[in-house]
Amino acid sequence: MDQLRRTHLRAFASALALAAAPAWAQSVAEQASALDKKDKKAVPLPKIGSPLPLPPTVELIDGRTLQTKDWAGKVVVLEYWATWCPFCARQMPHMQALYQKEHGRGLEMLALSIDKKAADVPPFVQSKNYTFPVAWLSPALARALPKPAGLPVTIVLGRDGKVVLAESGEMFAEEIAGIAKFL
Repeated sequence: MDQLRRTHLRAFASALALAAAPAWAQSVAEQASALDKKDKKAVPLPKIGSPLPLPPTVELIDGRTLQTKDWAGKVVVLEYWATWCPFCARQMPHMQALYQKEHGRGLEMLALSIDKKAADVPPFVQSKNYTFPVAWLSPALARALPKPAGLPVTIVLGRDGKVVLAESGEMFAEEIAGIAKFL
């Protein structure tokens, strides 16, 4: 399935190259190629039922430091994504809707951007009005939370800190809304 998504990403980039945005299409194609190379070294998706410890702190793109101990006993969604990823672009608004609806019931979210430059992330997040915590996946953070193959990647931790869902590739709106069943 991941290979199919990569093929679609390349086709999307090729179609854009023929349209009015060749520079952006080239960027998407280059980043898709880099993702392929990176994914050869990527870790597998965590197994359902396995623990996934969070690092004690996470530096967010807005300068705040997230204390993950404050999330003990809550459902946590980890979302690996990129500003240039068309599948992420379709999925992230649904993640925002889930976060807005379920945050008060104990749902937390951490979006982990894999963009090459951290500076590219804040303006994008602000333009989309995303309110969930966002961090850039720095090399240090990637050691604690290595990115599995594919993009987007969604991992949901239950209240006990164990993986209850792990998906690589775009999820549909109803699948994302279904994450609420873990609350």
